[in-house]
Amino acid sequence: MLLGEYPLAKNAIVDGDTIKVDGLDASLRLLGIDTEETFKSEKAWRAYEQGWERYLESEQAKTSRPLKVPTPLGMDAKHWAQEFFRGVTRVRLERDHPKEIRGRFNRHLVYVLVERDGEWVNYNVEAVRAGMSPYFTKYGYSRRFHDEFVQAEDEARAAKRGIWAEGAQCYQDYETRIAWWRGRAEFIAEFEAEAADDPALIVLTNWDAMRRLEDMLGEEVEVLGAVGDVRQGERGPKRVLLARRLFQDFPLIFWEDRVYELSGIDGYRGEYVRVRGVVTSYTDRRSGERQLQIEVRNPIQVRLPDYRPPGEPGEADEEPEAEWASEDEEAVEAPADLAPAPESMESSDSEAEDDESDDDESEDEELEDDESEDSESEADESKAEPEAESIDPSIPLPLILP
Repeated sequence: MLLGEYPLAKNAIVDGDTIKVDGLDASLRLLGIDTEETFKSEKAWRAYEQGWERYLESEQAKTSRPLKVPTPLGMDAKHWAQEFFRGVTRVRLERDHPKEIRGRFNRHLVYVLVERDGEWVNYNVEAVRAGMSPYFTKYGYSRRFHDEFVQAEDEARAAKRGIWAEGAQCYQDYETRIAWWRGRAEFIAEFEAEAADDPALIVLTNWDAMRRLEDMLGEEVEVLGAVGDVRQGERGPKRVLLARRLFQDFPLIFWEDRVYELSGIDGYRGEYVRVRGVVTSYTDRRSGERQLQIEVRNPIQVRLPDYRPPGEPGEADEEPEAEWASEDEEAVEAPADLAPAPESMESSDSEAEDDESDDDESEDEELEDDESEDSESEADESKAEPEAESIDPSIPLPLILP
């Protein structure tokens, strides 16, 4: 599972879960952790200056989903990471699974290890042990270090470190988040266990997913993917995109609104679902681009998880720090005239003032609406696809696929 050993980049520590190395074609996403956001602008600091409780209340009023906003614990996680990597020049990067190589934004999915006293120490696990993050299972359990993550979180909770400390200025709903993440992880694990013995079950985030779907053209498969954008042209079908890679999502074609509504998929935006159907292909008449797809003509083709995601039905995760900063803006420390911050937020002396900004999209942004994708081809598709036979609402839908 070794990706390689690489030198840390200059100003390598962007935040608690964003580390930069030299020698790779893309940045990293650290598995099993999700530290809180750092402050990226003076505007964010000024909002926090109005008072912690007021700050949280104001931000939560903008969404029914769990918050992804800058917090003092996010700054603590960055400073803790700087201390962890002090004196380190090279790190070892390891993968979790041979088929899970890159995330939606092409980032390498890795554990970061450093050598100490002749042994390799897993930064991801140690961040959880320090209370800088819970064991983050939103995108599945760790296949290699699950027990280590569980033990590390138990230790951090017992010692009341970081996010588990009384009065810590961090997200206040971790128990809700963890229950939600575990529901997702169980759903993923169940599918992966079945897929191990069935080649017709395909995880869309696997690197070879599209090749396998191509091999199954004209045959029935079942796919696992997270519900992303939903698109409806003036004519033609509704297209539900299952997230895979940016601009490479896998479309589900719903010809009838009634089938879409009965499937319940709209209430699971951003969540993993299982969809069964025959793999077909469609070639855009104008662009000539060919895509694989599954047509959903019966709601029983869609299998939803047995939990309800937090927030209003159909509302996906908000984009982290969308209001506070663009991706290219640098992270900033507190303005000199800011009201005194908690002692734990004071920066280490070694922190570089010109620290690089976090230009790596958070994984919670991975299901954002990519409005620029296929805008012309979508319009053309609605004209090119044949009209589907209408479903009579008075006739019960069949219990088997057509």
